[in-house]
Amino acid sequence: MPRATALDPTYRAAAWRELTTADPLDVLVVGGGVTGAGVALDAVTRGLRVGLVEQRDLASGTSSRSSKLFHGGVRYLEQMNFGLVREALRERELMLTRLAPHLVRAVSFLYPLERGWERPYVTAGLTLYDQMGGERSVPGHRQLSRARVKQVAPGLRDGAHQGGLLYHDAQADDARHTLTVARTAATYGASILTSAQVVGLLEDGERVVGATVLDVETGEEHQVRACCVIVCAGVWTDAVQSLVGGDLPFRVRASKGVHVVVPRDRIDSSTGLILRTESSVLFCIPWGSHWLIGTTDTDWSHDLAHPSATRADVDYLLAEINEVLARPLVPEDVEGVFAGLRPLLAEGDDEGSTASLSREHAVARTRPGLVCVAGGKYTTYRVMAKDAVEAASEDLDDTLRECITDEVPLIGADGYRVLVNQAERIARDHGLPVWRVQHLLDRFGGLVDTLLDLGAADPTLLAPVPGAQEYLQVEIVHAVTHEGALHLEDVLCRRTRISIEERDRGVAAAPAVAELMAPHLGWDEEARDREVAAYLARVEAERLSQVMPDDASSDAARLAAPEVREVRPLSR
Repeated sequence: MPRATALDPTYRAAAWRELTTADPLDVLVVGGGVTGAGVALDAVTRGLRVGLVEQRDLASGTSSRSSKLFHGGVRYLEQMNFGLVREALRERELMLTRLAPHLVRAVSFLYPLERGWERPYVTAGLTLYDQMGGERSVPGHRQLSRARVKQVAPGLRDGAHQGGLLYHDAQADDARHTLTVARTAATYGASILTSAQVVGLLEDGERVVGATVLDVETGEEHQVRACCVIVCAGVWTDAVQSLVGGDLPFRVRASKGVHVVVPRDRIDSSTGLILRTESSVLFCIPWGSHWLIGTTDTDWSHDLAHPSATRADVDYLLAEINEVLARPLVPEDVEGVFAGLRPLLAEGDDEGSTASLSREHAVARTRPGLVCVAGGKYTTYRVMAKDAVEAASEDLDDTLRECITDEVPLIGADGYRVLVNQAERIARDHGLPVWRVQHLLDRFGGLVDTLLDLGAADPTLLAPVPGAQEYLQVEIVHAVTHEGALHLEDVLCRRTRISIEERDRGVAAAPAVAELMAPHLGWDEEARDREVAAYLARVEAERLSQVMPDDASSDAARLAAPEVREVRPLSR
């Protein structure tokens, strides 16, 4: 693999030059979530000239607010959606073994049995689940007696189960994974630009020939010409399509998913949990020194840029998990909350529960030169990207080469397992605890040398971040010098997960993090203070929304939090 491309402040200017040259791109990707990053990687590894623009930050929408699982979707078996499950399980295996072993790892889940008749039913489903994806690296499911459940999950209430089954899936930090897909695309030649908003599509008759793109940081507009524009805008898909008029052959409906974060010691269990609810399932997912509990699945018709968790959302999640806990959780246990919007494919007249809508994806060439992709689930992003690029083949001058992303490891994958075996030596060489080195390896894989080199040049960077002790200061600097972070929120919410992992949501860490970022982004004291103020206002807005009724929470979040990026509303 070529040397990983650093998305540093100088890269941004070079990317703008590449996108605005006289020669058109082969593909312009709109949207920097996991699907857009996947499309960029797919297209560039087929030999195409590729640019990607994202109006905010990489993974700033749905792709940083998922359940953070690579999974087949056990519940889709009941819906008889075997094709989706099989496809997702194959992708899970690819990530675990070949493409991203440094970012994706196995995680176990306990399914507590409420009634005796469930055991043969659930066993049949999990047997099918174990076999559908073909070869697998995770263990098969196991039967657990009531006594054995008590051993692996002592925190469950005695009367809440009659034994259970244990099975495995996989998990990853979704925002870091999306970032790594995008950086891998950049390493192979794609130009990746954040804070770059499409405000219009360029047309030549009926054909779309590019886009007008606003540099959100400077206010300048640029024309970017391309043989094909591929829209991977999630819940904004309809809005981007409206820039040239016409209808999509599918509709995208936003479904809100909320998760709460609680300390690991509040639930005594050595495994994650999956519980059946009245409408869906609930996961309790191990996340370092925390648990993620989610998710909700409710229709969302408010501001797409500001999905917000409400008091009712949090109460619902706590009530569901408390059904099985010996020591119930209380609102004071909640350290963090996050809400995201799933871009689901709407069916029929768009009525009914979003829990029943399809997680499969759709791709459409709505105009010559314009392809839209929507729906799907995080796990199958690579398949979605492949389908989208192949739908664009009619608009490309040359014959499209075959997709090879199933053979292209993400940057950091190479050497990861060797470095894990050498973690003790690395820790001694750099004066770090072994657990710190493992933390870095599980976030950066084989790229860890870049961070350690920064630490060797300035040993103070190997100290913890004030107010967020699980992260090192070098990770903050690296986020700016190599990972394209432009704002304080980018670092606290996505390059790290301080915003959901710290009880104060990063308020104490914000000034120190801004101080570390400032010299690399040219911030003076006023700019630094503005970044901190904007972040604190964002936290306050989230807290306000969580004590308000549903119909007022989105407005509260939107009005209370100033935007550092002044993104324009899309209009034709």
